Amino acid sequence: MATRASTPTSTTRTRAPSTRRREKRFPDVPEGTAPEPAGTSLRALREAAAACKRCDLWRPATQTVFGEGSPKARIFVIGEQPGDREDMAGEPFVGPAGRIFDQAIEDLGLDRKSMYVTNAVKHFKFEPRGKRRIHKQPNPAEQKACHVWLERELKAVKAEVVVCLGAIAAKAVFGSKFALMKQHGEWQELPDGRRAFATMHPSWVLRQRGDADREAAFRTFRADLALLTELERRH
Repeated sequence: MATRASTPTSTTRTRAPSTRRREKRFPDVPEGTAPEPAGTSLRALREAAAACKRCDLWRPATQTVFGEGSPKARIFVIGEQPGDREDMAGEPFVGPAGRIFDQAIEDLGLDRKSMYVTNAVKHFKFEPRGKRRIHKQPNPAEQKACHVWLERELKAVKAEVVVCLGAIAAKAVFGSKFALMKQHGEWQELPDGRRAFATMHPSWVLRQRGDADREAAFRTFRADLALLTELERRH
């Protein structure tokens, strides 16, 4: 784990996307709006979200990073927002934090193919520093603007369990009073009857200083995710 955790987050050298090019792609979508999906399927939602302009994050971002997985997935995983590599690839959890997540579930004998993976915010928010793009936390208005997509994804995917990775994801699901560092790794019940829990975002593991601290953080992260093995034992 220590080798992977030593990889820095969101500092990949990239070419800034062209805002002018993006504006030409969706000329009929007014600012502050998004197209209405053609249906309730994940495909329809993904196509509509691709042209979302409900907040200003679409401007600097390369593209919308929608969720991935089957509508029949048993586990619904929510992260916070795409990182640099996710923004370029158009896929969630493919960067350094995604590798930490993959390692944890692999250690637990879990299969990512049984999961639907998405983020609470669908565009990468960043601060340019030279040729680098540094992660920046979405503000409450930006999180609220994107919440409609998460709500629709949750309805489209009939998962048994919802897992929130990080404070932004946890508050989007459990409400603004949820205290992640006090309540992580504890089962909660959602209004629709589904079970859910939250843990730290895998980037939290990467931010720890020193191998010993990263190893301890990874063990805590993996221990929370171990709640999912209860689901596996029932099947």
